[in-house]
Amino acid sequence: MMNLRRSAAAALAPLAVALLIAAPAGLSGIGISRAMARPAPDSFADLAEKLLPSVVNISTTQTLKGEQHTEQNDPDLPQFPPGSPFEEFFKDFFKHSHPQGQGQPQAETHKATSLGSGFIIDPAGYVVTNNHVIADADEITVILHDNTSLKAELVGRDSKTDIAVLRVKSDKPLIAVPWGDSDVARVGDWVLAIGNPFGLGGTVTAGILSARQRDINSGPYDDFLQTDASINRGNSGGPMFNMDGQVIGINTAIYSPSGGSIGIGFAIPSSLAHEVASELIQEPDHTVHRGWLGVRIQAVTDEIAESLGLDKARGALVASVTDNGPAQAAGIQPGDVILTFDGKKVEDMRHLPRLVAETSVDKIVPVTVWRKRAQADLKVKVGRLQETETASTEPGDKTPSPKGAVDTVKALGMTLSDITPELKEKFSLGDDAKGVVVVDVAKDSPGAEKGLRPGDMIMEAAQEEVKTANQVAGKVADARKSGRKSILLLVERQGDLRFVALRVDQS
Repeated sequence: MMNLRRSAAAALAPLAVALLIAAPAGLSGIGISRAMARPAPDSFADLAEKLLPSVVNISTTQTLKGEQHTEQNDPDLPQFPPGSPFEEFFKDFFKHSHPQGQGQPQAETHKATSLGSGFIIDPAGYVVTNNHVIADADEITVILHDNTSLKAELVGRDSKTDIAVLRVKSDKPLIAVPWGDSDVARVGDWVLAIGNPFGLGGTVTAGILSARQRDINSGPYDDFLQTDASINRGNSGGPMFNMDGQVIGINTAIYSPSGGSIGIGFAIPSSLAHEVASELIQEPDHTVHRGWLGVRIQAVTDEIAESLGLDKARGALVASVTDNGPAQAAGIQPGDVILTFDGKKVEDMRHLPRLVAETSVDKIVPVTVWRKRAQADLKVKVGRLQETETASTEPGDKTPSPKGAVDTVKALGMTLSDITPELKEKFSLGDDAKGVVVVDVAKDSPGAEKGLRPGDMIMEAAQEEVKTANQVAGKVADARKSGRKSILLLVERQGDLRFVALRVDQS
């Protein structure tokens, strides 16, 4: 099984491998016009010679007490933020590479070291690298291309994007490299990577930009460039250059079954890295000030789009709105689909958090939402994301459940019931619980297909609040009569709200 791995930064099979792949059957006699492709450079030597002095090696030292020396902080392993998808891979790697009990807690205090890469962005001594390269370090040393070692101070770090800025003081002039625009880089463009693989020192590799907008589940703002330029462990934090010698990415992770290079590497795009690095340097508190909307969102599936009358699956569906947040103040409601934000299309759910985060705090921006089968235009004053903020929010303004007769009905393969004291106790529902309780879910039913289970609460059906099981059954019947293929339900499970589109049987 393939694994994502940081501190091995990106990865790339040698470029010549691509030339060994046979053409598909039936195409061997078809030539590719050379006029359609840009020829490879004769040599990267001149560009490499110009850029090498701006790329640095980074060495960190961390003092570990005996009880701290575990598989989580072994000196041979990179350090990751809590919850990183790379942790599990390295746990397995650790167990197989430390036999006979090695790596178990030890009594003595010792020094742990790690190596990475970085690049100079300002002659004043500012150096950019990955946050995971210098995480928890007691000492950071920057080693220039001429082997000069300089003590570095940490200016600022941002764990959400895995970017850090260091500063060094040198008696010699420092050569900086300029930022480029990753947004204009095209898939298939040549790229050059320079870094410190396996501690070997300045190493140059070349490849192409393989893909854009990759989400590798490493953070909330994933938007990686993919490359096949050969990058390995120790290249993390190093630059990816375009053919103009501009930095268009920071090499950060690889996709690999064994930790070695197989030709799939990922880099943080300069469109994000440049802004983050600038804020870390310029802001008085050396932190990143991100925009905040105050919504919990989910993906718009084809079924959800059909149930809402959207032409196709697009935008971000609002599952809940934070009390007293920017979205609530602007009139954004649960069930809205955010189609545009600040004049930019929201292609899918993943796109919205990045758009909001990149927006200036207190800026008033236009937002277009899809509500009740029509577009609505709103204005939102963007708030500031605090480190304690999470995507999940608790819905407010709850009211006691209605009193009266209890109804139990079957709909969409589920047994539904009004709330009763017995069901509250059985499913550990709150005293202020409201909605309709899912008592049972038939196997292979539409509800089972979407993961609904006993104890879930249906709060809305077809974007209207429901308080009784009969109301849900009525909404399902209405959907059948109108010929709709699905019905949208708002479901609560232990305080977590999400929309679910269930298939409606027309028989």
